[in-house]
Amino acid sequence: MSEHSANPSATSGRSRAVKAVIPAAGLATRFLPATKAVPKELLPVVDRPVLQYIVEEATQAGITDVLLITGRGKTSMVDHFDRRPDLEERLAKKPDLLAAVKRTEELAAIYTCRQPEQLGLGHAVGYAESHVGDAPFAVLLGDEFVKPSEPLLPAMLELQARTGGVVLAFFEVDPAETSRYGIASVEPAESEYADIAEVVKVTGMVEKPSAEEAPSNLAVLGRYVLPGRIFDAIRRTEPGSGGEIQLTDAMELLRTEGVPVHAIVYRGTRYDTGMPLGYLQTVVQIASERDDLGAEFRKWLAEFVNKGDETVTDAVLNGLRDTSGGANT
Repeated sequence: MSEHSANPSATSGRSRAVKAVIPAAGLATRFLPATKAVPKELLPVVDRPVLQYIVEEATQAGITDVLLITGRGKTSMVDHFDRRPDLEERLAKKPDLLAAVKRTEELAAIYTCRQPEQLGLGHAVGYAESHVGDAPFAVLLGDEFVKPSEPLLPAMLELQARTGGVVLAFFEVDPAETSRYGIASVEPAESEYADIAEVVKVTGMVEKPSAEEAPSNLAVLGRYVLPGRIFDAIRRTEPGSGGEIQLTDAMELLRTEGVPVHAIVYRGTRYDTGMPLGYLQTVVQIASERDDLGAEFRKWLAEFVNKGDETVTDAVLNGLRDTSGGANT
């Protein structure tokens, strides 16, 4: 287990979150017809599905208990992490492939709960109560993840263990893009948290404001570490945007009742696979950086983009990291 395990925080005595919840019941209409039979979370990024990257992000932070909030037609997500003795037998003479297959079985204990109707993120998270209880837990949205060498979750777990409140993650967006995201208003955090990361105190959140109305350019990234009291707040939250029960509204309710809400401003690489463009950018960027594929793939990409003009191709690849809604740095 990593150093960021479920041990109590050295400074507060509170326990770290040891469970993660991944809401993954959505219909993924942006990817139809591909997602009619294949869950969006299982779309491959080279040779691993998006969902595996997310579970690996949790286990890297020391969380090995993962609850998937699923929907109809999504049982294959669980199958991906199940044993396949027949496949393992066939791969007996291919040790590298065998190890890759067995790794999916050993990453974490995977549990599931079905959300019968998709009535908002808050509604989905509410289904985790019987599994989580009153302990803090992490929520990882099923369509984005961060670069393993630039982790985010360990710092979030540490911050939540110290504050006992709600911990979010933000990333900076171009002011012209604020209307695509939930945007936060913030103030400087207490100095006692400066050793963890770039921490801010959250004073409010606005859903998809215009550039003129946005209180900042800090957008909500799909990672949360929440106290167990969020479940009571969800029960007391009325349907909001889109007629759905929004997690943002439940967190705001806790904030108005005195629960501390902090966030870490993440400046590492974020991959967003929630839309086709971002998904394609993620695949290209990760393929380009792979030790076993990168050199040959970049050479082909250079030829494809501009008939071998690598200067133009370098600019294209660098642009992938700067495009909002896709792979961001």
